Amino acid sequence: MTWPSDKLVIQVLDDSTDPAIREMVEGECGRWAGKGVSIRYENRRNRSGYKAGAMREGLRKAYARECELVAIFDADFQPDADFLLRTVPVLVADPGVALVQARWRFVNADECLLTRIQEMSLDYHFRVEQEVGSACHGFFGFNGTAGVWRVRALEEAGGWKERTTVEDMDLAVRASLRGWRFVYVGHVGVRNELPSTLRAYRYQQHRWSCGPANLFRKIFLEVLSSPTARVSPWKKLHLLYDFFFLRKLVAHLLTFSFYCVVIPACVLAGSDHVRLPKYVALYVPAAITLLNAACTPRSCHLLIFWILFENVMSMHRTKATLIGLLEATRANEWVVTDKRGNANPKHQQPANTTTRPGRKTTTSSSRTSFFNNDVHVAEILLGACLLYCALYDIAYGRDSFYIYLLLQSAAAFIVGFGYVGT
Repeated sequence: MTWPSDKLVIQVLDDSTDPAIREMVEGECGRWAGKGVSIRYENRRNRSGYKAGAMREGLRKAYARECELVAIFDADFQPDADFLLRTVPVLVADPGVALVQARWRFVNADECLLTRIQEMSLDYHFRVEQEVGSACHGFFGFNGTAGVWRVRALEEAGGWKERTTVEDMDLAVRASLRGWRFVYVGHVGVRNELPSTLRAYRYQQHRWSCGPANLFRKIFLEVLSSPTARVSPWKKLHLLYDFFFLRKLVAHLLTFSFYCVVIPACVLAGSDHVRLPKYVALYVPAAITLLNAACTPRSCHLLIFWILFENVMSMHRTKATLIGLLEATRANEWVVTDKRGNANPKHQQPANTTTRPGRKTTTSSSRTSFFNNDVHVAEILLGACLLYCALYDIAYGRDSFYIYLLLQSAAAFIVGFGYVGT
């Protein structure tokens, strides 16, 4: 990192419980320390509080208390050397800014169809949701990585808390309620890796859907009761209604209920009893979808796959949202998103070689037995239900919904039998 060496300390927070991994990470830190880099290795030997607990403990260190700013990166993120030179000036120029959030760029977006679909969704998140939130001086959440925080803002917000699995969003909400502002710098990109297996992606989406719903439940009254001198009623309305209620709750519930419940139900009910206007079934969803695709023009030809896959995943996200909202079982489940770490072909290892102690991986070209794939019963049942509705529509329907239902049922079966990702 290009920065005066006497004003920069690198802190590696390792929650590994595997001695081999701890030894490997500590050895790498020692190698950099031997080059004169100010680097500290910290291992709690437990995962209490998960990421929030690790960050809280790290900032309590005596040498960390002397710092005014903290840049945060997850382990798979690769910032450019000039990252601090391009982000810190924003904080220096405006004392009211608490956070500068950079954009994510993906090193393995072309690895498989799953990563291409993720790129489309995340590009929309950065180019629209965060760009607009920053430009309009509204609220947008901290992404948990690739951002620089003002330590004083962290302390005023109450520090890191592990009451939900989205500790980064929780921190951003509390800082915003105390009058701090955030800036998104879309021209600063940080390379990172997307999960390329369905298992890893499902765990990630459970946390990303369950956590915000659970946080909304816990933060609702706190937002309403916050002093209007710091936060205007309009900002409270935006935070509760637009950011949380619409985008974190309704979006998942509406997608699943419309595409996987309402349309099939209308087919079974028959057009003589229930009529679903084509502009509702086709034109409105198509317009919303095209807005998503516009942020990743190179993947426009994958739009149909994106729609079908997102509709299937909406069932998984809806379940996670309800779990978080009701604070049911798995509401606080935290599973680290597994990354392959071999997106760069130059660093790919031969099949069946160990990349981490006790774990094995194979290259994406290796074949997997049908019975080794994860089978997801809910998705298979959804596919069977949609297939039945499609056949019923072919026999008795008049609106040709079977075209969509056949494609959607095929997508549900593909996901259900685990044939997605590497």
